[in-house]
Formats: sequence, C-alpha cells, structure tokens
Amino acid sequence: MTLTVRQKIFIWMGLLVFIIGGAHAVTKQVYMESLFDQFRKEEIGTSYLNAPPEEQIEILKTYVSDKMQKFWLGNWVFFVATGLFFSLWISGALTIPLRKLVAAIERVAQGDLDVNVPVQAKDEYGKVIQTFNDMTLRLREAEDARRRLVADVAHELRTPLSIMQLKLENAQQTGQYVPQEMLLRLHDEVIRLGLLVEDLHVLSLAEAGRLALDCKPLDLSARLEQIVDDVKMEAEENGLEILFYSNTRPVTVMTDARRITQVFINLLTNAIRYTPEGGKISIVIEDKVQDRDAVYTCVSVTDTGIGIPAEELAHLFDRFYRVEKARSRHTGGTGLGLSIAHHFVRAHGGFIRVASEPDQGTTFTVYLPLGNDI
Repeated sequence: MTLTVRQKIFIWMGLLVFIIGGAHAVTKQVYMESLFDQFRKEEIGTSYLNAPPEEQIEILKTYVSDKMQKFWLGNWVFFVATGLFFSLWISGALTIPLRKLVAAIERVAQGDLDVNVPVQAKDEYGKVIQTFNDMTLRLREAEDARRRLVADVAHELRTPLSIMQLKLENAQQTGQYVPQEMLLRLHDEVIRLGLLVEDLHVLSLAEAGRLALDCKPLDLSARLEQIVDDVKMEAEENGLEILFYSNTRPVTVMTDARRITQVFINLLTNAIRYTPEGGKISIVIEDKVQDRDAVYTCVSVTDTGIGIPAEELAHLFDRFYRVEKARSRHTGGTGLGLSIAHHFVRAHGGFIRVASEPDQGTTFTVYLPLGNDI
C-alpha cells in the first residue's frame, strides 16, 4: 500500500503523541511512587501521626503539590525538547526528496540536462520526481533532435551549394561560354534547395500545431484513383505494377485536399523508389474501420520492396532519418517526406501505422477520422 505524504505526517505525528503520552504516564507513575516513598521517610513522624486526619491530608497535599510543580516544569521542558527534536527529524525526512529535486533543478537551470533523480517512493514526491525525470528526458531528446536537425540541414545544404559553387568557379576561371547543360544542372540544384527549405517550413508549422488546413468534404476514393493515375507512368518506367482497390464508393472525409494528396504522393513515391523492378504496389481503401473506439477511413499502401528492419521502424518518421545505404540521399528527395506525411495525418486527427519485413515489403496504413469537422 502506497501512503501519501499527508498520511505519513499523520502516522508519524500520531506515533510521536503516543510516545510522549506513554512516556509521560510512565514517568508520572514512577515519580509518584518515589514521591510517596520520600514522604514516608521525610514527613511521617510523631507530630504527623498525632495530627488530626484533616491536618494530615493538608500536609500530604502541600508536600505533593510542592514536589509536583518541579516535576511538571521538568517534564514540560523534556517533552517540548523531545517534540521539537522529532518535529525537526520528521521535517528533514519529508524534505530530503525535495532538496534533491531542488539541486537537480538548479543543475538543469545551468544547462546540465543529464540529470536523473532516484525515485525512492511512490507518494506525491515520487510522482513529482518521476515527472521531472521524464521532463529532462524529453529535453535531452529535443536537444539531440535539434543538433541532428542542424547537422542534417547543413549537410543537405552543403551538397547543392558545393556543386553550384564549383560549376560557377570553373565557368568564371575559364571565361568560356556556359553551356545549357551546366545551367540546367545549376537550376536542378536550386530547385532542390527550394524544396528542402519549403519542406522544412511546412514541417515546422505542422510540428508546432500551426499548420492551416482548408478542410472540406472530399471523395477520397476518387482522389486516390487520380493520384494513382498520376504516378502510374513513373511506376511502369521502373517496371512496377501499381493497383488500386476500393470496396465502396464514394468515401467522403473532411480533409484538406492539397495536404492529404501530398501524404499519398509521398507514400507512393517512396514505394516506387524502394521496390525493385518486377515488384507490385497496392493501394486499398476501406470505409468505416473501427479502431481505438473511433471510426476511420483506412488507406493502405503496400509494396513488395526492400522492407525495413524492425529496430528502425520507431524512427521512420523522424526528420532526415535514413534506414540504410539503400535509402540514401542519392536516391532523391529531401528526406522529409515520411515526417511530413506523419504530421499532416496527425493534423487531420488521424495516424499512420507501418508494418514491414526486410526483403518482403512494407505497408503504410493511414487512418483518417470520419464525421470529424476539423
């Protein structure tokens, strides 16, 4: 059973009262016995025995009253000192976790994020410490992500900039006529830079929850059919078969047509890029799929490509994350497509699941809520 801080204070104070009360009763009993023994030795004599009973009682009362005043004074000093000592000890025991937490917070304030406070109880202090540890973990992850992002952006920018610089320097040094092929290559690199900057801008808006969506009723089945027609030529040029299946038509969802089109373009482009010649890509749409106590429209994009190792799936939607050499920047794209697709679907109130096996293929499943005015 886990006790709260309030319950611990109540138990400890009750124990303190019990100890002090018991000690007081025992000391009083012992002192009274010794007091009567002392009275018998000091006061009982011929004059006391010859005195009337009323006078004997008065003598006893006066003697006991005088002695008890000293007893109460000494007892009061002892119990006040004991109570203060135990109160100091209890307060110290209760504030030890808080002092450790304050020291850890000061380290974080100084920029040290590698802080972890041991959780030694399951009470309110333990929950606060656990929350603090979770917070510092998220801060470390965010800092690591920021550093990776800066490194990745710098790397992505360096390649096209180096190419353009080299071409321009060669043209300047030779002083010769610049052929159209070189201008086209420079133009391609400028387009690449423009796409990277635009993708980063859109992704930053989506991650911050500030992505503007123009949501209207959309026949998703008809839109998917159009998207498949748009990419079919590229698939056939790569020797791939691409098929679209729909159980029911129309399938109407509230969505931003432009954003959701980009989601499926990104997924299909990846499928085409990483599926060897002779492979197959299937797009299946299902209406009114029950999941997580809600109803969704479900779209699956399945390929027979190179697949993804299980340990890599958790990082698949990270910015610039590349699974292996086969998924390198030289295959094209900015490396942001899956991250953008993930955040676009989340902005619509949905989610993406992925299942994959190396050399067997990959399935991305997009869930979009039904009857949700976003």
